[in-house]
Amino acid sequence: MERNYPDSSVESVPEGNRVTSRRSFLRKATVIGATGIAAFDGMLGLAQGRDKEDTGGGRPDHDDIPQKSDQNILIAAEIAEALAVTTYTNIIDGAPFFARLPIDDQGYLVAARQEEMSHYLLEQSVSHEPSPFNSFFYPPKMFSDAQTTLNVLVTLEDAFIAAYLVGVRNFSTPGLRVTAARIMGIESDHRTLARVLGADVSTMDNGPIEKITGIQGVAESIDPPNNNGYERTLCWTKIEQAVQALTPFVDMAAAKAAGFDTSKSYGFSPFSPNLPSTLGEFISLNGC
Repeated sequence: MERNYPDSSVESVPEGNRVTSRRSFLRKATVIGATGIAAFDGMLGLAQGRDKEDTGGGRPDHDDIPQKSDQNILIAAEIAEALAVTTYTNIIDGAPFFARLPIDDQGYLVAARQEEMSHYLLEQSVSHEPSPFNSFFYPPKMFSDAQTTLNVLVTLEDAFIAAYLVGVRNFSTPGLRVTAARIMGIESDHRTLARVLGADVSTMDNGPIEKITGIQGVAESIDPPNNNGYERTLCWTKIEQAVQALTPFVDMAAAKAAGFDTSKSYGFSPFSPNLPSTLGEFISLNGC
């Protein structure tokens, strides 16, 4: 289908001047990551303390509480999903390039927001704890520059995929492992579709965008958008590695060290999601 875009005489800004380096901020995140992990562990300790003090009146069955290792993964996943919801929300509500995308591309972003919110609520229903972080920082020009937006969006989806693969590897029950795999598949859809957007970015927004830089710091051609033969694990085997990668988005000191814009944070606003199809709903931990 032919795509028509508004004409524009806006001169393209050199990519090097407007693209935040994923490799740079992740390298800095490695240096300060211990702070974020300590805060994360501290929050888990508080949550587990509340569990021990609960007399049973607030929960129907204490036997459904995950093991500590499962709980760590679930809380990390909630942080990731809250971040994802916040990212998609602000792209839809505030990014100028969004309104100039073709309708089907807009539909992907709208549906992805619904799906990420559904993931968050599912994980919270299992962990019985909310995300310990409810506001997030981003690189400069995150929602004003389409290249930066897509770089960060693909970076996040890369991280989410690898994090859920940690869940597939380390969750203690088959049901949780199957659920992690099911969510990972959706994050993979989102990564591919985010790369599809590149060619559809209007000339008014310095498009079309031909290369997108994800979490590995390499500018990759958008052609083809589905450029993985196998999902990238990033060699992550522990959930702490995922927490470390996401630390600049949640911790002000880490955000400053990574060169993020700390003059404004973006709040996570939960809502009741409406999934695109009943055939793709959760049903159960066993998948049916």
